[in-house]
Amino acid sequence: MNRLFKLAALAVFVGLTMLAMFGSKVSQSIENRGFAQTRPTPAAVAFDQAAALAKLREQIKGRENELAPTVFKNIQTMKNTTAGRLLSVMEMGFARSLGVNCTHCHVPDKWESEDKPQKQVARDMSAMVSTINRDLLKNIKSLKSESAIVNCTTCHRGEVKPALNLPSPKYSPK
Repeated sequence: MNRLFKLAALAVFVGLTMLAMFGSKVSQSIENRGFAQTRPTPAAVAFDQAAALAKLREQIKGRENELAPTVFKNIQTMKNTTAGRLLSVMEMGFARSLGVNCTHCHVPDKWESEDKPQKQVARDMSAMVSTINRDLLKNIKSLKSESAIVNCTTCHRGEVKPALNLPSPKYSPK
């Protein structure tokens, strides 16, 4: 466990160091591969998320408390989550945390589609968050909270790309 924590800390350190050294080039490279979206596409702007969620909620009416894989197709994570909760997690936990709508990862009305690589990125990021919360945070002995967690908002803060532009320090070292 201690080794896993050290490896995770090293990976974060290396990643932050690379971003500090090559920030714009790394971000540009990620955008060029289609894993980041800085401006909504016309289709995303035209998409009515509230209407789509209302339609999905109507479609699953009476089945909201069933496990998501029994109600929806191609559920690969959150298999122990109810169908109703899954929609809320997608709306609040993913869309709001990244400042996007459903079309960032999904093809409307083909929700099970694997056409967008962002869907798998979200699954992998969700697994990372689970590992941090389940395995790593509890090993930080001086942490003041017994129930510390991270989530999408911890890094993304409503942006597709994790927030990397930190404000200047309010102190000046002497």
